Formats: sequence, C-alpha cells, structure tokens
Amino acid sequence: MGKRSPSACIELKEGTHIAKVVLMPGDPLRAKYIAEHYLENPVLFNDVRNMYGYTGMYEGKEVSVMGSGMGVPSAVLYIYELFNFFDVDAIIRVGSAGALQDNVHVRDVVIAMSASTNSNHVDAYDLPGVIAPTADYDMLRNAVAAAEEIGVRADVGSVYTTDFFYHPDKHVNEKARDLGMLAVEMETAGIYLTAMQCHKKALSILTISDHIFNGEFLSPEEIREGFHEMMEIALKTAVRSDI
Repeated sequence: MGKRSPSACIELKEGTHIAKVVLMPGDPLRAKYIAEHYLENPVLFNDVRNMYGYTGMYEGKEVSVMGSGMGVPSAVLYIYELFNFFDVDAIIRVGSAGALQDNVHVRDVVIAMSASTNSNHVDAYDLPGVIAPTADYDMLRNAVAAAEEIGVRADVGSVYTTDFFYHPDKHVNEKARDLGMLAVEMETAGIYLTAMQCHKKALSILTISDHIFNGEFLSPEEIREGFHEMMEIALKTAVRSDI
C-alpha cells in the first residue's frame, strides 16, 4: 500500500494520489457516484472503512472527491488529514441541507458564506470571544460566478451547523431562522474552522433536500438527481480556483 495517515483512516492505494482540490460529500457512496458520473478516468485512491476517495479529471484539471462522513468530528478528521498529510489545498463540501427560510425551496442551491454552530469544536481554539467560521472569499466568488454562468439561482448567506439531528430544544431551528440563516446542516462550520486553522481554503455548497418548516422533502432518488446543479457549480469552482 501507499502512504497512510496517522489515524489510518486514509491509506493511498499503490500508485495513486490526491489532487490539490477535493470535493467532499458526506456520503461515501455519493463520492463514488460523483467520480463515476462527473470525472474522467477516475481512480480509487482510498477505501478504508468504505470511505471512498477518487482522483480524476474535469475540464483538463485534476480533481479528487472523497466522503467525509456525517457530522463535524468525522468531517474534521478527514479534512485535517487531507490538508496536513496529503498536501490538499482546498476542500469544497457538496452536501444536503434543510431549508429554514420561506424563499428557500427543495432543490435550491445554497452557498455558505459563513456557518454558526452549536459544536464544541470551536472551544478547542481558546479564542477570547466567538470565532466566525467563514468561507474562502475567492472560492465563494468563483462559485457565485459559476452559478450565474449556468443560469442557476444560488442563495448566498449564513447557515447553521448542528451536532444534533434531533435537538432537545424544539425551538432551535426557529431561532436560526429568525437570525436569517438560510439552512441547517452538520459539517460546514467544522470544515471552515479546520481550513482557517491549517491556512487552507474551503467552501460549502449545499442542495436543499427538505424544508424544516413546510414539510417539503426529496426522495433519495430525487436528491441524487437534484444535485446536478450543485455539482456543476462545485466543479467549475474547483477548476477556476487559483490552486
């Protein structure tokens, strides 16, 4: 086998490598789907714990895709190792989220400018005050331009990253909604914090799979098919990033 990370969660197959830009869905099977449907000549570089990772080509540029698992702790483990042990320079999360605002609907694309969170992950940085996990601006700008180019309406703003799928405070989503947050999900704040810590780049692009308040939702099949616009934006952002 090739190079492995200290946690042994990433172990490169012999003769493989990881690109400078990595797209990261939560679901490893979605990573496999992305590689097979969007990348040219994808090569599997990791399958430890079935967390599939592939490297291929898109519009002449090398791009990798790998699952992150669900939640901040899982995502941060993989992202920290990619940044620090495999020379990755940028991560683009491509995932799903629940809409909070009335004007955000299922299948819509949300580009996360920043991410508030209830995760204790922020406490490890011991910064007096409150950290604001924020996207890389150049990647954000490229993503917005890509959305405009392909004619996709993308909402840009803050999201809420939660450690709880079932939060004991039944009103937490209402509070996030009242503060203008567009959607709720489970990884973005951790990704942005880790990128800030490692002096790297990160961006989270999300497709709305359900609406927290009006009951709209997509089936698993509709989610997979509905992610196409998000993937186009993410891939064009990866290609155009100065990395």
